[in-house]
Amino acid sequence: MSLKEKVEEIIEKEIKPALMADGGSIAVMDVDEENGIVKVQLLGACSGCPMSTITLTMFVERHLRTKIPEVKKVIPV
Repeated sequence: MSLKEKVEEIIEKEIKPALMADGGSIAVMDVDEENGIVKVQLLGACSGCPMSTITLTMFVERHLRTKIPEVKKVIPV
């Protein structure tokens, strides 16, 4: 399973449902497998939320890095 497939699976099964509970969502835009960088777009209520930076780093990035050690950074696009 590629890094992108692992990331998409965790996002779909674990992260997206949590964000959807608050009216938001997330989409994987790109995964740089060589450098471990995941580019995501926060959608719905998350896209304009002042807490989106915290959501991205404290929830999305932390969760992905815990589950997939190859992930080094998550950045918004």
